[in-house]
Amino acid sequence: MDYAYYLKGLINFHGIRDLLNWLLGARDDLSDRDPKAMHESYGAFRELVERFPNSRYADDARQRMIYLLDAQARYEIKVARFYYDHGAYVAAVNRSRYALENYPRTAATEDALGIQALAYKKMGMDKLADDTLRVLKQNFPNSRYLNEVRDTRAEIREK
Repeated sequence: MDYAYYLKGLINFHGIRDLLNWLLGARDDLSDRDPKAMHESYGAFRELVERFPNSRYADDARQRMIYLLDAQARYEIKVARFYYDHGAYVAAVNRSRYALENYPRTAATEDALGIQALAYKKMGMDKLADDTLRVLKQNFPNSRYLNEVRDTRAEIREK
């Protein structure tokens, strides 16, 4: 039964059409795909780990779960960045907030805070932008977003 959950997770992890490529060593970024399969894969691996914690597949499933959480967070950031780049600042803030709330402590945290600060600044919500920047600076003192927000401030002042 544990192997069945593992296979279900793998199939959703790679997709049926990509399973052969994966077996051959080709890799792609899961965050570029529709997140439905990532959620289903995560669920199958979680079920395996919870029901069969001592399975020989459990350690690999745990590692894949970590990767899947990170990929899901990166997907949310790509969507937030898309919204920001197209001037949909409220949507960018909402997507960034979703990533922060649902995928904490992932590599996407810095990007979520940065995009959120940029969007707040573009909307003229300086207090929220400053609060977000404070959190960003405290957690990521060398973040590239600190300069990007400063440049955005200067750009807005020039207009």
